[in-house]
Amino acid sequence: MREIALNILDVAQNSLSAQATKVTITIKAETKQNRLTIIIADNGRGMSEEFLKEVTDPFTTTRTTRKIGLGLPFFKESALLTGGQFDIKSKLKIGTTVTAVYVLDSIDRMPLGDIGDTVTALIMAKDTVRIILNYSVEEKEFIFDTEQAKEIMGDVPLSSYEVVTFLKEYINNGIKICNGGIVNL
Repeated sequence: MREIALNILDVAQNSLSAQATKVTITIKAETKQNRLTIIIADNGRGMSEEFLKEVTDPFTTTRTTRKIGLGLPFFKESALLTGGQFDIKSKLKIGTTVTAVYVLDSIDRMPLGDIGDTVTALIMAKDTVRIILNYSVEEKEFIFDTEQAKEIMGDVPLSSYEVVTFLKEYINNGIKICNGGIVNL
C-alpha cells in the first residue's frame, strides 16, 4: 500500500466485517518523540487466542473468496520497516485493538494519506456503525464522531453524496489545522 490511510481503511473494514458497532481510529503524531501512533479499536466479535497468534501471517485469513490476507501483514511490515512497533490485542465477544507505531521521520515511512477519504469510505460502507476519529499533533486535537454528525444532520443519512462530500472536507480541514496548515503528514 502506498499510504497509511489505506492500511487504516483495511483494518477498519475488518472491524465492520466482525460486526462492530463502534470503531475508534486514533492518530497521534508526537514530533518530540519522533513517533506516529495509529490505533484502530472496535467492539466486534474479536479473535480466538489461536487465530490471534497467526493473524499477521499472510496465509491466515477468514475470507472464503481467497486464501491470502495481506492487510494486517502489510500494516505490520510498514510500521516495523521504519523501526516502529506493531501489536494486536483481541478478545472474543469484546473486540480488537490494532496498534502501529511509526518512526515519524523515517525515510521508509509512507505518507499518512487522505484520512477524510478513509473515514467517509467507512461511513458509506456501513453508516449505522459509530466511527470516531481522534487526530492529534502534540497539543492540537481534532475529534470527529458520527453520532454527533447524525444529531446535526437529523433525517439526512450520513452516507448521502452531499453529506459525505462535506464530511470529507470537514475532516481533512480539522487535520490540516492540527498539522499547522499542512494537509498530510
